[in-house]
Amino acid sequence: MIIKGSKINDRYSIIRTLGEGGMANVYLAYDTILDRNVAVKVLRGDLQADEKFVRRFQREALSASNLYHPNIVQIYDFDQWEDNYYIVMEYVEGRTLKQLLKRRGALTVTEVIDIMSQVTDGMAHAHDAYIIHRDIKPQNIMILDNGLIKITDFGIAMALNNTQLTQTNSVMGSVHYLPPEQAAGKGSTIKSDIYSMGVLMYELLAGEVPFKGDNAVEIALKHLKEPLPSIRKILPELPQSLENIIIKATAKNPANRYKDAREMHQDLITAMDESRINEKRYVYPYPENDNETTKVLDEAVKEVKMQETKESDDFMKEEDTGQSKLLIILASIFTGLIVLLLVLVYLLPKLSGSKTLEIPDLSGKSKSEAISTLTKMGFNLTCSDGKDTNEEASDTVEIGYVVRTDPEAGTTVKEGRSVCIKVSSGEASFELSDYIGRNYLEAKGELQAECKEVGCIVNVDKKKIKEEDKDKYKDDEVLETLPESGEVIKRGSKIILYIPDVEVLYPDFSTFTEEELDEYATKYGLVLQKEYQENSILEPGTITYQNRKKGDPVVAGVTLKVTITKAPQAVEDVVLPVEENGESESTNE
Repeated sequence: MIIKGSKINDRYSIIRTLGEGGMANVYLAYDTILDRNVAVKVLRGDLQADEKFVRRFQREALSASNLYHPNIVQIYDFDQWEDNYYIVMEYVEGRTLKQLLKRRGALTVTEVIDIMSQVTDGMAHAHDAYIIHRDIKPQNIMILDNGLIKITDFGIAMALNNTQLTQTNSVMGSVHYLPPEQAAGKGSTIKSDIYSMGVLMYELLAGEVPFKGDNAVEIALKHLKEPLPSIRKILPELPQSLENIIIKATAKNPANRYKDAREMHQDLITAMDESRINEKRYVYPYPENDNETTKVLDEAVKEVKMQETKESDDFMKEEDTGQSKLLIILASIFTGLIVLLLVLVYLLPKLSGSKTLEIPDLSGKSKSEAISTLTKMGFNLTCSDGKDTNEEASDTVEIGYVVRTDPEAGTTVKEGRSVCIKVSSGEASFELSDYIGRNYLEAKGELQAECKEVGCIVNVDKKKIKEEDKDKYKDDEVLETLPESGEVIKRGSKIILYIPDVEVLYPDFSTFTEEELDEYATKYGLVLQKEYQENSILEPGTITYQNRKKGDPVVAGVTLKVTITKAPQAVEDVVLPVEENGESESTNE
């Protein structure tokens, strides 16, 4: 544990602890050179003692540091300090999806599509760079207050892939999202990340993971052998197009999954299109079962269960006699409760003289016909606002006809119970207001409130503007919207709010003085590394090499390496011995 106030490598001043985990402790720190807060993740002691792991982690961390995407936490630095290996990354003020799920239980369809669209977009960028995460789970995904998603822990997850830890502690936290091929020891591909994203999407919608068990081995075996439970059994109203995404992403056979994260991303953003909502259930084109991969885990589960049985045998024998007596007592009480329940259900209504009625299915009926039917049956037609009917948007029922009743059709109620008729007001839609110039957080909040009724998605994206135009706009200002204001927003529509993103491009530093170079690096938060070379032709201080090409985008925190000329070292004169005439000669003419 690193105490508050400690300064790592005379640069990162520890402010406080952010979290403690199985692999590392995370601290909020202040970067004294670049004047910003960062997150410093210090590796656990036993991992630091593993030289192979450290080398692998350093290689993977450096690789992940080249990922520049709004949905990926940026890695800035990796180094060693007092026998501690640490990684410095972008500090994100938010909470993990796991924390959000604990508070909410489950998320709405609109929220899940928004979150998963961002996750798949970020992972598509990583896969384009041939980087596999290997540990996608809610604990490794942050969500900011403005709804922006940040995927974290790339370097650690990748470096741990082939260590012993994945067979012990690490797998316990990730087994709920473990791809079958990874559980069977076959290694990971980009399709392994897709499987984990499918399980994540299931959990966000259902509020629980699809597979549970007494231990990690049993859960892993379920990932290998059992089909994923249908999400529509938990959420019957969920569009088939969304369940199909989960079905395809979580196929046991990788050949049945999406070919890459970008394909899954495209499927997500069109899932609520009217033409797709009621599409046919996805059927795997290739066989799913692979019995060979489950043999090892089958034996492991068998051993676990045998051990549990052995440990409980003695206890069960001692308790048999007492349990038999207890069962007789419980059976008597249970029988009495059943008799009492029958009396309440069948006798009390007859004694009271009130009738029970079943609400009929009136969907598709005209308003007048529905009112007439329910009135004749003895129902009291009253909605929460005192009216006998309320309007409700519907994409499938014609205007003026019944969408549903409240309580729903098939519900058994007493005669005289109040029933509200929901009449179609037509397809849910609204006209997009003009949000240009507004604060994007306020605009997003207003639009999300409207989208709850319509079923649309609101995203925030950045639009490049020239550096010379940056003073014309505020950082949180809406530059434009897609669609434009005045357009009609319907179910499944996607609204994008664009905010400014100043695009700074690297210049040709050969015309810069060394002082100008220092100012440039400080201004844009670059880590400057200089190398000096002797040169007798060019003026001292001339920049002859830069590792970032002219026209490449400038990203804060990256390293800029340059080569600068310096004057050749002067050769000292060699004085010859004095001749007889008293004169001396020099070798330097």
